[in-house]
This record gives sequence, C-alpha cells and structure tokens, in this order.
Amino acid sequence: MPRIAVTKLPKDTGPAGWNRLLPAPGPATQLTQHDTADVLIIGAGFAGLAAAARLMQLRPGAKVAVLEATRVADGPAGRNSGFMIDLPHDLGSDNYGGALDSDLAQTQDNRRGIAFAAQMAAEFGLTPEAFDQCGKINGAASDKGHRHNLDFARHLAGMNEPHELLDAQAMADLTGISYYQSGLFTPGAAMIQPALFVREVAQGLRSKGVRIFENSPVTALERAGPDWIAQTPQGQITAPQVILAVNGHLNSFGFLPGRLMHVFTYASMTRALTPQETARLGGAANWGLTPADPMGTTVRRISGIGGDRIVIRNRFTFDPSMEISQSRIDRVARDHDRAFKARFGHLFNPAMEYRWGGRLCLSFNNVQVVRPLDSGLFAACCQNGLGTAKGTLAGLLAAESLCDHVTPALTRALNAPPPRRLPPAPIAQLGATVRLKWAEAKAGKDL
Repeated sequence: MPRIAVTKLPKDTGPAGWNRLLPAPGPATQLTQHDTADVLIIGAGFAGLAAAARLMQLRPGAKVAVLEATRVADGPAGRNSGFMIDLPHDLGSDNYGGALDSDLAQTQDNRRGIAFAAQMAAEFGLTPEAFDQCGKINGAASDKGHRHNLDFARHLAGMNEPHELLDAQAMADLTGISYYQSGLFTPGAAMIQPALFVREVAQGLRSKGVRIFENSPVTALERAGPDWIAQTPQGQITAPQVILAVNGHLNSFGFLPGRLMHVFTYASMTRALTPQETARLGGAANWGLTPADPMGTTVRRISGIGGDRIVIRNRFTFDPSMEISQSRIDRVARDHDRAFKARFGHLFNPAMEYRWGGRLCLSFNNVQVVRPLDSGLFAACCQNGLGTAKGTLAGLLAAESLCDHVTPALTRALNAPPPRRLPPAPIAQLGATVRLKWAEAKAGKDL
C-alpha cells in the first residue's frame, strides 16, 4: 500500500461538557521522537482504549502505544449522552428495533461490549458515577411516543427480554415533572459519566504499561517492509500491527469512501442547580431517558462531580465534512432551550453552561467496520450512533482479530457485509437532510 496522507484531522466544536466537570488533567504527553511498539492504536476513545485493554489480556507484556489527536475525553468519547445500550438501537428505524434474529445477535454483541466495560471499571476501580449498570428508560411524552413504547415492549417480549412499562405517575415520581405519559424500563444498559470513564480507564491502562500520547494526531501512515510507520507533527511510531479506532475518520485515512455517513448530534448542559432548585424539582438524583421516538430528546439528570445538572440532547445534522460551526451550535441551542422549557420551565430556567456537538458515524445498512484492512492493519470503526457499547465491542474485537483469537462476536463482525454505498454526494446530502428534518418534525412533543 502506498503512503496514506491523512486528509482531515478531528475537529470538535464546543467544549466537551462532561470533561469540563472534572479536574483539569495534567500536562499531555506528546509523541516527540521516533518510537516503536508491538501494536499501535490510533484513537483513544471507547474503541481504542478497549482494544488496548484486550491486548493486555491476550498479549501480556506487549509494547502497546496509543496516539490520540486531542486530549483523552475531549473528542467524541467525552461528548455523548452516556448511555451504554444493550438492546436494539438502530437510529434509522421507527422504534429502534429491527428483525428479530438480527436484534438478538446485536443484543448479544452489545452485552459483550458492556460486560467488557464493566470488567475494566472493576479492574481500574471506577466509581458508580463513572459506570453504573442500572438500566435505562425510554420516555414517551406523546401518544405517538407511547405507541412506540408499546410496540417496542411487544418486540422485547418476542426476544424474551425483561422490561417494565411505567405509567405517568411512575415517570413523575422518577423525574419530578409531569411531562411523560409512559416509560419503558430495561435493566441491561449502563449509565456512565463518559469523560470520567475514559479518563480513568486511560489512567488504568497507563499503570499497566500502555503508553498514551495526547495532542499527537496521525498525519500520515505508510508501509515499510513488515512494519507500519505513523507520522505525527513531532514524531513517529513504527509498529508491525496497527488498529485504526477512528470511527468516521476512517474515510480520512482513505478507506471506504462513499460508504460512511457522518452525522452530528448536539447537547446542552445546565449550570449546577442550587439546593433550592433541586428541592423544587424532586424526583431521583440520577436518571436518564432516551426518547421513545428515535428523533426525540434525550434527557439526563446527574448528581456528582460538578453538582446537580440536567443534560438535553436532540437534533441531528448530516455533515460529510465531519466539521460543524459554532453558529450551528448556537442555532441548535434554541431547540434545546425550547425542549428544556417544555419540561422544566415551570420550575426553573437555569443558564446552559456548556453546549457542544458530537460526531457520529453510521452506515446505510447499520453494520460496523471491524475487519483487517491490509496486512497488519485493522479497523474498529463505524459505531452507528452507539459509540459507548459498540465502540467498546469494536475495540476488543479488533484486538481479538489481530491476535487470531476467534470468538462468536468476532466471527459475526468479520462475516458482516461492508457498509452499503451511499448515493452521489449531492443526493445523499439532500436526502439525509430532508429525512432528518421530516423525522424530527414528526417527533412532536417527544422532541
């Protein structure tokens, strides 16, 4: 393979709010010289860190290095809503579910990712604030959303999955507000503080000898005999085996052009609520709701480092450039404020302290890219909007593939079809934008 010149480096707009709640990290260790490794991992998000952890299990004593373009938890890993979801969660479907057989396999694989995250949390001494397998709720604010919950409950019954339908009073008791008609509780998901999780896992890996270089983006990757050489602005690393854990930026390395969809979603986080405001709200101190309508609003109430806060997440935009402007976040902020006011405006109206956008990578046919790309080069990418669970799974499977450690989940990943080709760029842009706006308009009160 000729030299790969990386065409685009990650650009994340707006502060990663979850990371801003934590104490400032120490100085970054940058790659500033020519180094070597047995395995090089590019990307220190959920996939990259899981790959490093699995490698330490399969190859104890291996020399593993990780290159991160920014700081750990400042990229997409620190920008999601913090749900590690085990059950079907196809953003392109009407109610997240799909065909029964594929949903059963997807659930099994997602649970492997969550189980591995739980294993890392236990090994590295993470607190329940960082990782708590407490389940999650689909919240329905509208009649349509309630029908989604009923339909999804029937689908889960067909999968023999435990679940509980919550009525309006149960939802009010949980959230402190009377906005939701119903909820659908499922026990297998984990709730995480995503920045705290990845920072503490990264620190745990460092204690086991994994070298993590931050502010060290890869600008070129080339073959040199049996090895790969990754070039950064100030140094390079030579390794015989490389894992690309870069999600949608797989395109920036020249792979799968025209097959990956780049989508942004957006979040806003309040300032810390006062004791009087939390008393006025009532309900539980920590809860998380995904919307019964897939295009609706995700809401979390958190209590811990950084105080009591509420996080709102909604809106999706199709952005093949993998970049958004601050003005886009400012426009979306008006939708966040409307969603917040509809739910909590009768109680209080605190300022939003942090607003940000986060990159997603999806495929038309909802498949991941976990496979060898070339001799000694492996991918753990395309998480389809479920980066916490599917990213963790992709990373550990890439490590297993690299080590020829065959498991049922790895076999499924390797046998999956490639992402389907997208329509020509102008048609894809128009079609995706229209579909997203139409779906959001249909979400009604759930948005």
